[in-house]
Amino acid sequence: MSATTAISTAADYVNAPLLYKGKVREMYDLGEHFLMVVTDRISAFDYVLSPAVPDKGNVLNQVSKFWFGQTADFMENHLIHADLEKLPAGLVRDADIMKHRFMVTKKAQRIDIECVVRGYITGGGWRQYQKTGEINGIKLPEGMRKNEKFAQPIFTPAAKNDVGHDEDISFERMEELVGKEIAAELREKSLKLYEYAHAYCQERGIVLADTKFEFGLVDGKVILIDEIFTPDSSRFWAKENYELDIEIDSMDKEPVRTYLSNSDWDKNSEPDPLPASVVEETSRRYRDILNRLTGQ
Repeated sequence: MSATTAISTAADYVNAPLLYKGKVREMYDLGEHFLMVVTDRISAFDYVLSPAVPDKGNVLNQVSKFWFGQTADFMENHLIHADLEKLPAGLVRDADIMKHRFMVTKKAQRIDIECVVRGYITGGGWRQYQKTGEINGIKLPEGMRKNEKFAQPIFTPAAKNDVGHDEDISFERMEELVGKEIAAELREKSLKLYEYAHAYCQERGIVLADTKFEFGLVDGKVILIDEIFTPDSSRFWAKENYELDIEIDSMDKEPVRTYLSNSDWDKNSEPDPLPASVVEETSRRYRDILNRLTGQ
């Protein structure tokens, strides 16, 4: 993959109506399908930051495309194709910029639940456990240590919010929101996906600590949508860095979070632009995880 100009929006390159603009992804209407474009925007602490990170969108899209292919035989997903030559003539401008950062997808009705699976007790789960001995209402054994592997992965859903943080909820609350049948299906699918990817990553020297999925409905059937096992949706640790009781440097936008946490930014106003060195290191990490996962 060649480095490209970082883009903060795809609107300048797509001749189709913009339907949705998230923190990173943009959805365009192709009539029967969506065109999902992954920009190079980067967010932290609920703010979209500047400048955009070169190649980030390419990496996220290529990683998702890889995993959708790897899991398609047991988990239906929304991907139709990601082939520039199959797009209608004139739909996109600048093929070099667009060729690795888009997917044509099925039009699914999103289920407003973030399906989180945790294999290790870390991050927000660790903070919950320290306060209550539970994560999302799941009672856990006493005396667990930070980064310890669970005997079995746990499913800890969140109610989706397009603005601000998603809300951690219990499985029982999830059943109230989407119904018992859908809730059980989402939990089963999420755990199956995590277990598959955890084993795959282990073989490549990576620990998949936790991850999150989104699902949608197409003709009443639950399918996987959005992204899958990317550095934005998953916590990857290099196997050689795994250790209990420490803050493990994750293989994602950790340089951005570390820089912001150590700065004097108040987290209540627009932050200053990121230093070039932080942007460069973050871009390198995204490319590295793509290479380690897929060989690309």
